[in-house]
Amino acid sequence: VQLVESGGGLVQPGGSLTLSCETSGFDFGRYAMAWVREVPGKGLEWTAYISASGRIDHADFVKARWIISRDSTKNSVYLHMNRLEPDDTAVYYCAKLPGSDGRYYCFGEDCRRLYDAWGQGAQVTVSS
Repeated sequence: VQLVESGGGLVQPGGSLTLSCETSGFDFGRYAMAWVREVPGKGLEWTAYISASGRIDHADFVKARWIISRDSTKNSVYLHMNRLEPDDTAVYYCAKLPGSDGRYYCFGEDCRRLYDAWGQGAQVTVSS
């Protein structure tokens, strides 16, 4: 199983980025996926979720600004990020749930136990 993120970088406040996560080694269409971020000093926090069937949910701190999507033809999941703020500075991880749907909210080391595969992370820095 491999998850490879791309699309991170430095962006000014109010700007936009799209993170991509290309996957391989498993039947992508059968599993739920998520984005989990790690803010310096705060630990891991669940950010966005998409089930195998396309049901989505987002953390309160990103609702109305970002949206998660998936493309089964490309075995990929995306996070479209708009109106970025300095507090969004973090490493963003793509993560796989060991099922098509289920509990997805997590915080801290609970995230490591909940999701069974992780990418290497993409750094997003929001600064002027």
